[in-house]
Amino acid sequence: MKYKEYDLPDDLLYNKDSSWIKVKDNIATIGIIEPIAKILKEFVFIKLPEIKKINKGEIYVSLETLKWSGHLTSPVSGQVIEVNEGLFNDPSIINKEPYNSWIAKIEIEDSKDIDNLFRSEDLIDWLDKTIKGGKI
Repeated sequence: MKYKEYDLPDDLLYNKDSSWIKVKDNIATIGIIEPIAKILKEFVFIKLPEIKKINKGEIYVSLETLKWSGHLTSPVSGQVIEVNEGLFNDPSIINKEPYNSWIAKIEIEDSKDIDNLFRSEDLIDWLDKTIKGGKI
């Protein structure tokens, strides 16, 4: 689906902290949604997650642009099993191709975490408030 000029693919799930989630075989691949990645323009630094257990709601990634810095929280609990090391040297790839630039893969501990995620159409009001409110 489209949100303004941005894509929110219908085959992904989302949390209300700017992350997309693709679930396959109990593995959640996560990254940053296009509206946020494009509005923030160019990431210049990324602190990737460590290979360890993470709880839902804990910070999984820290990012910086020239004018913004922030953290995103994990949409699921589980074991971080892989991180996209290529992003460390060029985090701006996320801005160019947010849905091809995953950050981490997490083996999901509790499948109920998926029940609390959102479909693309459920994100519109949150995006409107976040972008208009300058909460990015």
